[in-house]
Amino acid sequence: MFVLENGANKGEESRIRAISEAIRVVPHFPKQGIMFQDITTLLLDPKAFKDTVDIFVDRYRDMNISVVAGVEARGFIFGSSIALGIGAKFVPLCKPGKLPGEVISEKYVLEYGTDCLEMHVGAVEPCERVIIIDDLVATGGTLSAAIRLLERAGAEVVECACVIGLSDLKVGCKFNGKPLYILLEPRQVENDF
Repeated sequence: MFVLENGANKGEESRIRAISEAIRVVPHFPKQGIMFQDITTLLLDPKAFKDTVDIFVDRYRDMNISVVAGVEARGFIFGSSIALGIGAKFVPLCKPGKLPGEVISEKYVLEYGTDCLEMHVGAVEPCERVIIIDDLVATGGTLSAAIRLLERAGAEVVECACVIGLSDLKVGCKFNGKPLYILLEPRQVENDF
Protein backbone atom coordinates (compact mmCIF):
# COMPACT_ATOMS: atom_id res chain seq x y z
CA MET A 1 0.00 0.00 0.00
CA PHE A 2 1.23 3.45 -0.90
CA VAL A 3 0.93 5.23 2.41
CA LEU A 4 3.62 3.13 4.06
CA GLU A 5 6.00 3.95 1.20
CA ASN A 6 4.92 7.62 1.34
CA GLY A 7 6.10 8.09 4.90
CA ALA A 8 3.18 7.15 7.14
CA ASN A 9 3.92 6.28 10.72
CA LYS A 10 4.91 2.72 11.44
CA GLY A 11 2.06 0.79 13.04
CA GLU A 12 -0.51 2.31 10.64
CA GLU A 13 -1.06 -0.96 8.79
CA SER A 14 -4.28 -1.90 10.60
CA ARG A 15 -5.84 1.56 10.09
CA ILE A 16 -4.85 1.58 6.42
CA ARG A 17 -6.28 -1.91 5.92
CA ALA A 18 -9.58 -0.89 7.58
CA ILE A 19 -9.80 2.23 5.39
CA SER A 20 -9.15 0.18 2.27
CA GLU A 21 -11.74 -2.43 3.23
CA ALA A 22 -14.33 0.29 3.88
CA ILE A 23 -14.19 1.35 0.22
CA ARG A 24 -16.62 -0.57 -1.98
CA VAL A 25 -15.38 -1.69 -5.39
CA VAL A 26 -18.06 -1.67 -8.09
CA PRO A 27 -17.01 -3.62 -11.20
CA HIS A 28 -17.79 -2.23 -14.64
CA PHE A 29 -19.04 1.16 -13.46
CA PRO A 30 -19.54 3.58 -15.11
CA LYS A 31 -18.45 1.44 -18.05
CA GLN A 32 -17.10 -2.01 -18.82
CA GLY A 33 -13.60 -2.62 -17.48
CA ILE A 34 -13.65 0.10 -14.80
CA MET A 35 -13.33 -0.97 -11.16
CA PHE A 36 -15.06 2.01 -9.53
CA GLN A 37 -13.72 2.90 -6.07
CA ASP A 38 -16.86 3.98 -4.18
CA ILE A 39 -15.84 6.10 -1.18
CA THR A 40 -19.46 6.54 -0.05
CA THR A 41 -19.13 3.31 1.93
CA LEU A 42 -16.04 4.75 3.65
CA LEU A 43 -18.18 7.72 4.70
CA LEU A 44 -20.69 5.32 6.27
CA ASP A 45 -17.96 4.01 8.59
CA PRO A 46 -17.23 6.84 11.08
CA LYS A 47 -14.05 5.23 12.40
CA ALA A 48 -12.56 4.58 8.95
CA PHE A 49 -13.57 8.07 7.77
CA LYS A 50 -12.03 9.69 10.86
CA ASP A 51 -8.86 7.61 10.48
CA THR A 52 -8.58 8.72 6.84
CA VAL A 53 -8.86 12.39 7.77
CA ASP A 54 -6.55 11.97 10.79
CA ILE A 55 -3.76 10.48 8.64
CA PHE A 56 -3.87 13.54 6.37
CA VAL A 57 -4.12 15.93 9.34
CA ASP A 58 -1.08 14.28 10.96
CA ARG A 59 0.85 14.72 7.71
CA TYR A 60 0.01 18.41 7.19
CA ARG A 61 -0.40 19.74 10.74
CA ASP A 62 3.14 21.14 11.02
CA MET A 63 3.70 22.18 7.39
CA ASN A 64 2.35 25.75 7.72
CA ILE A 65 -0.49 25.09 5.27
CA SER A 66 -2.92 28.02 5.15
CA VAL A 67 -5.27 26.71 2.43
CA VAL A 68 -6.74 23.32 1.63
CA ALA A 69 -8.20 23.29 -1.89
CA GLY A 70 -10.70 20.50 -2.56
CA VAL A 71 -11.59 19.30 -6.05
CA GLU A 72 -15.34 18.95 -6.73
CA ALA A 73 -17.07 17.00 -5.43
CA ARG A 74 -15.52 14.29 -3.28
CA GLY A 75 -12.45 16.43 -2.61
CA PHE A 76 -14.81 18.75 -0.71
CA ILE A 77 -15.64 15.99 1.77
CA PHE A 78 -12.05 15.19 2.67
CA GLY A 79 -10.61 18.65 2.08
CA SER A 80 -12.97 20.55 4.37
CA SER A 81 -12.41 18.04 7.19
CA ILE A 82 -8.63 18.25 6.77
CA ALA A 83 -8.77 22.06 6.70
CA LEU A 84 -10.62 22.10 10.03
CA GLY A 85 -8.12 19.65 11.48
CA ILE A 86 -5.07 21.75 10.59
CA GLY A 87 -6.65 25.17 11.14
CA ALA A 88 -6.59 26.21 7.49
CA LYS A 89 -9.23 27.73 5.26
CA PHE A 90 -11.00 25.58 2.68
CA VAL A 91 -11.27 26.63 -0.97
CA PRO A 92 -13.59 24.68 -3.29
CA LEU A 93 -12.39 24.09 -6.86
CA CYS A 94 -15.61 23.66 -8.83
CA LYS A 95 -16.91 22.68 -12.23
CA PRO A 96 -18.10 25.63 -14.36
CA GLY A 97 -21.19 27.55 -13.29
CA LYS A 98 -21.27 26.34 -9.68
CA LEU A 99 -19.79 29.39 -7.96
CA PRO A 100 -21.55 32.77 -7.76
CA GLY A 101 -19.52 35.91 -8.27
CA GLU A 102 -16.27 36.45 -10.11
CA VAL A 103 -14.17 33.36 -10.81
CA ILE A 104 -10.97 32.39 -12.51
CA SER A 105 -10.91 29.16 -14.47
CA GLU A 106 -8.51 26.59 -15.86
CA LYS A 107 -9.42 24.24 -18.71
CA TYR A 108 -7.88 20.81 -19.05
CA VAL A 109 -8.04 17.88 -21.45
CA LEU A 110 -9.63 14.54 -20.61
CA GLU A 111 -9.41 11.35 -22.63
CA TYR A 112 -12.98 12.00 -23.82
CA GLY A 113 -13.02 15.81 -24.13
CA THR A 114 -12.26 18.85 -22.02
CA ASP A 115 -13.31 20.10 -18.62
CA CYS A 116 -12.69 23.13 -16.44
CA LEU A 117 -12.13 24.04 -12.80
CA GLU A 118 -13.14 27.38 -11.29
CA MET A 119 -12.28 29.21 -8.09
CA HIS A 120 -13.50 32.49 -6.62
CA VAL A 121 -11.26 35.46 -7.34
CA GLY A 122 -9.54 36.36 -4.06
CA ALA A 123 -10.07 32.93 -2.47
CA VAL A 124 -6.30 32.57 -2.09
CA GLU A 125 -3.75 35.27 -1.45
CA PRO A 126 -0.33 35.43 -3.09
CA CYS A 127 2.24 33.20 -1.39
CA GLU A 128 -0.32 31.24 0.68
CA ARG A 129 0.78 27.63 1.14
CA VAL A 130 -1.79 25.24 -0.35
CA ILE A 131 -2.44 21.53 -0.49
CA ILE A 132 -4.87 20.12 -3.06
CA ILE A 133 -7.14 17.24 -2.01
CA ASP A 134 -9.20 14.81 -4.09
CA ASP A 135 -10.55 11.33 -3.50
CA LEU A 136 -8.84 9.60 -6.44
CA VAL A 137 -6.13 10.30 -8.99
CA ALA A 138 -6.00 8.39 -12.27
CA THR A 139 -4.12 10.37 -14.92
CA GLY A 140 -3.49 13.56 -12.97
CA GLY A 141 -5.19 15.91 -15.44
CA THR A 142 -7.53 17.40 -12.86
CA LEU A 143 -4.79 17.83 -10.27
CA SER A 144 -2.51 19.46 -12.85
CA ALA A 145 -5.29 21.93 -13.74
CA ALA A 146 -5.84 22.65 -10.04
CA ILE A 147 -2.13 23.39 -9.59
CA ARG A 148 -2.13 25.77 -12.57
CA LEU A 149 -5.27 27.53 -11.32
CA LEU A 150 -3.91 28.09 -7.81
CA GLU A 151 -0.49 29.17 -9.05
CA ARG A 152 -2.10 31.71 -11.41
CA ALA A 153 -3.65 33.22 -8.26
CA GLY A 154 -0.18 33.43 -6.69
CA ALA A 155 -0.47 30.51 -4.27
CA GLU A 156 2.40 28.19 -3.43
CA VAL A 157 1.15 24.64 -4.01
CA VAL A 158 3.02 22.43 -1.56
CA GLU A 159 1.55 19.02 -2.42
CA CYS A 160 -1.40 17.17 -3.93
CA ALA A 161 -3.01 14.39 -1.90
CA CYS A 162 -5.57 11.71 -2.72
CA VAL A 163 -7.17 8.91 -0.79
CA ILE A 164 -6.77 6.49 -3.73
CA GLY A 165 -4.21 6.46 -6.54
CA LEU A 166 -4.06 4.10 -9.47
CA SER A 167 -1.24 1.61 -9.17
CA ASP A 168 0.53 2.88 -12.32
CA LEU A 169 1.43 5.98 -10.29
CA LYS A 170 4.70 5.50 -8.52
CA VAL A 171 5.71 6.70 -5.11
CA GLY A 172 7.49 9.99 -5.64
CA CYS A 173 5.31 10.84 -8.65
CA LYS A 174 4.93 14.55 -9.33
CA PHE A 175 2.39 16.66 -11.23
CA ASN A 176 3.61 20.01 -12.55
CA GLY A 177 6.63 19.50 -10.29
CA LYS A 178 4.51 19.09 -7.15
CA PRO A 179 4.68 15.95 -5.01
CA LEU A 180 1.73 13.59 -4.87
CA TYR A 181 0.76 11.84 -1.64
CA ILE A 182 -1.49 8.81 -2.04
CA LEU A 183 -3.03 6.95 0.88
CA LEU A 184 -4.11 3.72 -0.89
CA GLU A 185 -3.90 1.73 -4.07
CA PRO A 186 -7.31 0.79 -5.49
CA ARG A 187 -8.79 -2.53 -4.42
CA GLN A 188 -9.76 -4.99 -7.11
CA VAL A 189 -12.43 -7.01 -5.30
CA GLU A 190 -16.04 -6.17 -4.53
CA ASN A 191 -17.17 -5.48 -0.96
CA ASP A 192 -20.46 -6.76 0.35
CA PHE A 193 -22.74 -3.78 0.90
